[in-house]
Amino acid sequence: MAKDSTKSLSMIETFSEFKELKNIDKSTMISVLEESFRCVIAKMFGTDENVNVVINPDKGDCEIWRDRVVVADGEVENTNTQVGFTEARVIDPECEIGEEVTDSINFLSFGRRAVLNLRQTLSSKILELHKESVYEKYKDMVGQVVYGEVYQIWKKEMLLIDANGNELLLPKTEQIPSDFYRKGDTVKAVVVKVDNKNNNLKIYVSRTSPMFLQRLFELEVPEIQEGLITIKKIARIPGERAKVAVESFDDRIDPVGSCVGVKGSRIHSIVRELRNENIDVINYTSNISLFISRALSPAKIVSIKIDEENKKAEVSLKPDEVSLAIGKGGHNIRLAMMLTEYQIEVFRDIESSDEEDIYLDEFSDEIEQWVIDIFKQLGYDTAKSVLNVNRNDLIKATDLEEETIDEVLAILRAEFE
Repeated sequence: MAKDSTKSLSMIETFSEFKELKNIDKSTMISVLEESFRCVIAKMFGTDENVNVVINPDKGDCEIWRDRVVVADGEVENTNTQVGFTEARVIDPECEIGEEVTDSINFLSFGRRAVLNLRQTLSSKILELHKESVYEKYKDMVGQVVYGEVYQIWKKEMLLIDANGNELLLPKTEQIPSDFYRKGDTVKAVVVKVDNKNNNLKIYVSRTSPMFLQRLFELEVPEIQEGLITIKKIARIPGERAKVAVESFDDRIDPVGSCVGVKGSRIHSIVRELRNENIDVINYTSNISLFISRALSPAKIVSIKIDEENKKAEVSLKPDEVSLAIGKGGHNIRLAMMLTEYQIEVFRDIESSDEEDIYLDEFSDEIEQWVIDIFKQLGYDTAKSVLNVNRNDLIKATDLEEETIDEVLAILRAEFE
């Protein structure tokens, strides 16, 4: 091949930098190099069909051979596909008009622009391969915990870099509300989505997903790793509270005790990772009445009425247990409904109490029914169950206007004055 072998070797070595950087195997690299040469040649001459590119990785060079049809001198219309008879005889002294002759192309003779185009094309193709490789790797890692270093923080998301230099995105919506990170901090999260649409690779991770909580339990509780205990269901209000239903396949193992650990040793590390999220671990059961009762823990119910067809449950509790069932900001009852997948209505068992009280429905002539229904859905079905709750907590839990809450409180207070 008539070319400067030193310059060719240098060029191939330059391209090999991509191979080292992206860890691409030898056969793939040869294929990419050949495709890149063909792409640039096609742009220069309009076609690469008559070109044969041979990559010699062991020698560190490449050869480009071109086939052209021999035509009479002065009848050459396309110098890429045709060659005059006199010039052709220099290449092959025995050739005749109408036959094909093959000669080598010195790619470097095309100038600096061609080399730059080749390098740019090669870089683009290798980047595509790299993205596809990372995509294939991470799509199989959905649901797994990964670590990333905070590289950049934006308003709506945070950019993390994993140990291999891959970019991970942690959206604001997937961050625990009390999360606070600085550049350089290490973040633990679970992979929830991987997308490579239009060769635009995006790997999304989450710290609010129930799967993240499950993976943390699997890391901390050996019995879960060994398959002796299984996590049946998880309900979370990230950063606030979570309920985890567990079941043991061995009667000798207490699933709740195993998950909590001696003096809470196992669950404490999970709570710290989740910014002091309060975690309730309960025994799972297929008995829906018992499961709902456990889900409303620490409240103790008096009775429960199940409507399996409509997946609804009416639960009666002693007046002093209602606030426990509802929980701060309504979190406890909300999580219980998420965990059991039942709509739960909480009622105060006035008959079993010496306390004087009145059902909210009795105030329907003074308070609009839709407002009463909102209170009842949260378990506040009597006047005193509402009056015993802090005004600000009522506003937060019901999402009603302050004026509406104040009006309701005034009506209810007047009844007992």
